[in-house]
Parts: sequence; structure tokens; C-alpha cells
Amino acid sequence: MTEPARTMALDVGLKTVGVAVSDPLGIIAQGITTVRRTGRKADLAALEALIAEHAVNRIVVGWPLQPDGRPGAMARIVDRFAQDIARRTGLPIERWDERMTSRQAERALIEGGARRAKRRQVVDKVAATLILQSWLDAQPAADRGDVD
Repeated sequence: MTEPARTMALDVGLKTVGVAVSDPLGIIAQGITTVRRTGRKADLAALEALIAEHAVNRIVVGWPLQPDGRPGAMARIVDRFAQDIARRTGLPIERWDERMTSRQAERALIEGGARRAKRRQVVDKVAATLILQSWLDAQPAADRGDVD
């Protein structure tokens, strides 16, 4: 029996990409890694490997909007990166408002007692998890495979 496909979320930054995936039922997000960016080809190859490993069929990309809701310079960078992923993988890409997720991730790590060095290592992965969980929670139950 084939396992249901999962959704992947990306928190794309200039130096790293936080990665999270859903459970097969599309209910719970789990952070899996942070990809250190070394170049577009290598970055995309690393993500492709994760997509294959986790049977991903859709990608949600954190959309970095400014506080007033307008896309800024980083949104253009993320958009280009998302377009590259879509071209390379053929998977649908959805943008999801990520305002405040990095701050929420940092706060959660501080409250959890993570030291500063550890926080720097995992904050993008935690932010991707928050992005994905927010997206999952906004999906209708029928789309997630939930039963009434």
C-alpha cells in the first residue's frame, strides 16, 4: 500500500532554508532540517532529495510580507526561489504569510530553554514548522483526509 503524499513547508532565507513536512494525513507539521545554502543548484538538489525521501506532493513557501502586508525585497527573492523549485520538481507551490514566524520560533525556543547557539541552528526549521502548521490548520478537513 502506498503511503499518502505529504506537504513540505520551506522558510527560505539568504543563508538557510528551514524545512518541515506534514504527517501523511496532513494534520501535524514536523520540522526535519535546515539546509545551509551554498548555491542555487546545490540548494535545489538538497530539497529535491528531501522531497523524494518524504513523498512530498505539494510545497508551501513562507511568504515574507512586510508588516503592512506588501511584499518587499525578500519576497521577490523567495518568489524566484519558489519558481525554481516548481520548475525543477513540477510540484505545486503555495505561498503562505510567514509574518512573525521567525519571532514566534525564537520565542518558543527561548521558553524551551534552548541556548543561543542551539537557537541559531534550529530557528529556521521551527519557523518552517510554524508556517506549515498554520497552513494545515487553515485547510478544510475534507482536504486533509479527516473524517467527520
